[in-house]
Amino acid sequence: MVSRLCNISKSNSFFLFGARGTGKTSLLKSRFSATKCHIIDLLVPEIEERYSSRPSQLIDDLAMLKKNSKIEWIVLDEIQKIPALLNLVHKLIEEKHFKFALTGSSVRKLKHGHANLLAGRAFVFHLFPFTFDELGERFNLDEYLSWGGLPKIYDLSIEDRIRFLRSYTQTYLKEEILSEQLVRNLVPFRNFLEVAAQSGSKIINYSKISRDIHVEVPTTQSYFEILEDTYLGFLLKPFHESIRKRQRQNPKFYFFDVGIQRALSKRLDQALHPGSFEYGDLFESFLIQEIRKKIFYLEKDWELSYLRTKDNLEVDLIIDRPGLPRAFIEIKSTDQIQNEAFAGFKALLKTQNNFEAFVLSRDNHEFIRDGIQFLHWKKGLQMLGL
Repeated sequence: MVSRLCNISKSNSFFLFGARGTGKTSLLKSRFSATKCHIIDLLVPEIEERYSSRPSQLIDDLAMLKKNSKIEWIVLDEIQKIPALLNLVHKLIEEKHFKFALTGSSVRKLKHGHANLLAGRAFVFHLFPFTFDELGERFNLDEYLSWGGLPKIYDLSIEDRIRFLRSYTQTYLKEEILSEQLVRNLVPFRNFLEVAAQSGSKIINYSKISRDIHVEVPTTQSYFEILEDTYLGFLLKPFHESIRKRQRQNPKFYFFDVGIQRALSKRLDQALHPGSFEYGDLFESFLIQEIRKKIFYLEKDWELSYLRTKDNLEVDLIIDRPGLPRAFIEIKSTDQIQNEAFAGFKALLKTQNNFEAFVLSRDNHEFIRDGIQFLHWKKGLQMLGL
């Protein structure tokens, strides 16, 4: 079994959020004794119906459970299915001293339905696909860029990996979008997913995407919000010292897993080759995903952004680290970094104070030039404290 880096609480109630298939339930089962943990899976239709029709049934059920067992933890799997249960969870924590592990693959209904998020009585954790160091010796970069890091992938043959990733996208559309009624018309949203996957890691052009899928710009913006709320991806905001100016620029979008991105862009049956445009794009996505995962797992108050100037000079990733110099990072998929030119990156850095600059690549040759640290990406993560 792969040991996960997510350090969930063993003494306080908590939410555990993450996309479908990241292993939330498996993590809880591995951390809590089966004799002291009771799981209520709201994805089971009969169970969902039971508590949807009468949420107060939870109080009666747990009272009986506590009377007849030594259960310490109650797992409510996919709590977004019945947000009304959170009011009862609040009551049970306060009055009966139950400890709850509340998993969710979407915060859409919780946010927009003004659900009771327990006001600090429950911690918040996030779970992602495997990181490279969670996989340890099983990690292979080219394999990871091709198929991603969802746990199920590592139990499957190549043919079944393709089938799994394709079926995942259909399950997402059916269970997260259709059943939760997040969009009125599924056809443009399905088209949007493919277009978004093909333009992943690029600055979002809302107008162009809207034209391509024949919807209004506000609809496209709401689609990206749905992807964030269902943990299928995240927005990387533009950097600027002024928050007001930062809000005028469009963000980039990254899917939560490169395998899912390839599935949505319909490229799973095409071999991935180092040096290709797709390889470079996926490597950048992978590395930014890794950095973001580690920030969540280590519970650091760091913020990520990117920079694009009016002269089209770009920095792939900027990390604001309170108490530490700001980190400017360029990402290259090459294994021969000496042949790359970084004049624009160097020019940008001349305008900054109190910073560290990194170029992370697959090149094992490490050196410092003009104040920039050129590192293999694994060493770079170590130098960043990740």
